[in-house]
Amino acid sequence: MAGIVVVFDFDRTIIDGDSDSWVVAEMGLSDLFHRLRSTLPWNSLMDRMMKELHSQGRTAEEIAACLKRTPLHPRIAAAIKSAYALGCDLRIVSDANQFFIEKILEYQGLLGCFSKIYTNPSFVDEEGRLRIFPYHDSTLSPHGCSLCPSNLCKGLVLEHIYASAPEGGRQNFIYLGDGRGDYCPTLRLQGSDYVMPRKKYPLWDRIFREPALVKAEVHEWSNGEELEKILLHLIDKIPAEQSISGSNPSSQSNSSDCKLHISVSSPESFTQTLRVPH
Repeated sequence: MAGIVVVFDFDRTIIDGDSDSWVVAEMGLSDLFHRLRSTLPWNSLMDRMMKELHSQGRTAEEIAACLKRTPLHPRIAAAIKSAYALGCDLRIVSDANQFFIEKILEYQGLLGCFSKIYTNPSFVDEEGRLRIFPYHDSTLSPHGCSLCPSNLCKGLVLEHIYASAPEGGRQNFIYLGDGRGDYCPTLRLQGSDYVMPRKKYPLWDRIFREPALVKAEVHEWSNGEELEKILLHLIDKIPAEQSISGSNPSSQSNSSDCKLHISVSSPESFTQTLRVPH
């Protein structure tokens, strides 16, 4: 659908787990990772893990082969393909890294569905070592956002996507995510946008602690089947709402009282979740 931008987080959203943790575990780096965890920022720590693999004689091709085994729910893959076929502009904003994301998507036949991937840059250097760098270089210009890690403010990325829209063109955003880093961009979504937090993950928890701070309409999901059903429903729904809004300018403001179109559990039922930075 022209004018619909679907922005996905990657870890625990497109894939069911965390790509960094997957590589660390599958490549036998867990002990070293946990010894160094408190000494380095996450992004720098992953670059250090790649240095260790290189010192062991492990190649970028072996890392790519490991990434091919990363679990990805078939209904999420189907949802991505359907949204792309419907003409939506699909993008990824992730605190993983370019190599991991592209290898997983390429293997799943999904890489061509995305017009842009905003993530920590990575490349294989002349020695064959995979290098991972921060999206924002804090030594040049710290982003200054207290909600986000120093290496990536997803809110600033979302603002960039908003600003890059064709002049005079109308866009509706659907943002899908799970982690603490997805809260900053969620706060920047507009009233005509939608956010899909994964249920009982940090983003979901933050939204429902202070729901009045979120302008976008909220639709929670728990698994691949729910993600596909809700996403395709919203893509189908948006053109109809645009038509109604265009013919009745007051309809947008009248809808602001019903932004939570979901079944919300009581605060007492919230569950503790594991580290999900992406």
